[in-house]
Amino acid sequence: MRHFSFRVALCLAMAMAELATAHAADKPGADAVPEPRQTANASLENFMKANPDCLEFTDQCSHCAVVNGVAECSTAEIACIKRENQCTKRAGK
Repeated sequence: MRHFSFRVALCLAMAMAELATAHAADKPGADAVPEPRQTANASLENFMKANPDCLEFTDQCSHCAVVNGVAECSTAEIACIKRENQCTKRAGK
């Protein structure tokens, strides 16, 4: 019976060690440097600043309209290839 208890304890210890290792692998290291990412909002804001007379634009996935200085965009289509924003309607035209 002693031998069986030792086996069970050994299996449990190994399982716990494996879980701890797997959990530690999920956490980023303390020295990991996050990559700078440009958010979609920053991209929209940059486009709107560069094209102040643009009322509607698209990136071939979403279609956006500028309302009171804010871009209101449709949900992106399922299968699309995102491209640079292009103005589709300008003020005064």
